[in-house]
Amino acid sequence: MKVLHLNAGAETGGGMIHILSLLNNLNRDEFVLGVFEKGVMYERAKELGIQVQLFQQSSRYDLSIFNQIIKYINENKVDIVHTHGARANLYAFIMKGFTKCKWVTTIHSDPRDDFLNGGIKGTIFTKLHFLSLKRMDHFFAISNRFKEMLVSFGVRSDLITTIYNGIDFKIPNQAPISRKELGLEDTDFVVIMIARLHPVKGHNIAFKAIQRLRSDYPFIRLLLVGDGPIKDELKEKVDELGIQSNVLFLGHRDNIHSLLSIADVEILTSLSESFPLVILEAARAKVPVISTDVGGVRDLITDASLGRVVPVNDDNSLVEALGDYILLKSNDDLQQLGESLFKKASRLYSLERFSESIYESYKKILT
Repeated sequence: MKVLHLNAGAETGGGMIHILSLLNNLNRDEFVLGVFEKGVMYERAKELGIQVQLFQQSSRYDLSIFNQIIKYINENKVDIVHTHGARANLYAFIMKGFTKCKWVTTIHSDPRDDFLNGGIKGTIFTKLHFLSLKRMDHFFAISNRFKEMLVSFGVRSDLITTIYNGIDFKIPNQAPISRKELGLEDTDFVVIMIARLHPVKGHNIAFKAIQRLRSDYPFIRLLLVGDGPIKDELKEKVDELGIQSNVLFLGHRDNIHSLLSIADVEILTSLSESFPLVILEAARAKVPVISTDVGGVRDLITDASLGRVVPVNDDNSLVEALGDYILLKSNDDLQQLGESLFKKASRLYSLERFSESIYESYKKILT
């Protein structure tokens, strides 16, 4: 079997972790990562010893890349091209007719939100993306909710396989850091949010909640881990709300587990997700979670003993959940939520289970 995974290569968040974790756990001889630019993902893959093929573009609109990819597929007798992300899917739409291999894609996000706030250009690319999805031979959905969404788009149910994300729960903990290194006190209630600085992640909901809680709980602190296109806009919003002393912008960080180790709770305020890896990372660190009701979150957090799931775009519910967690911490009951989440996640969302399911699906697709 020869499988080429295609991604733009600009991903640094959950999508990158998803792809690299999978390829790192599969046979190196059978799987190749193809990217369109040298970035963090390219370098990380090289460090892991994953086969990487660079299909260099001079710009996003350099169409010579199609000849490069088609030539590679045909010369290397690739059996399956597995695309990740809107850009790779759009390219697949153009190239599929020039190859004999199967084309599959993983739906990491709601296609309707991939070009959120992109204006006219975003509207055009969204329509093109939907056209590209119609040409795929098979789909991997990261939650049952996303499978239902694809069916609502007109995709046949038998062409969709639901396979949940998985991470390695056995890796050693990263070197710990102290709260003092970040200017935090031991008495602070530390909320961590690991997300791209992008409109779909709903940072403004978190900001509203922090503003409302700080009067009663001035010791609440929000750590923002990640970078993105609306960084300046979000900093202006923090200034406007007067919560500068409660919010820390940490930028892109590699030591996620270390940062989680000093947090009391991890929050996710996304407007749309498939199955967010940050929740599994929090579970691995035994950190309690509050998440919006997106993707497959409820399949993991099925009741209040495992965490809280709140409505999308609802700062009232987030305020209530954070207030409850602050009270639980004061009673020394908060950590039990993290322990319970770890036990369930490590049993059902392991990297081994995830990669084996993908591999078996490839074999079925080819037969």
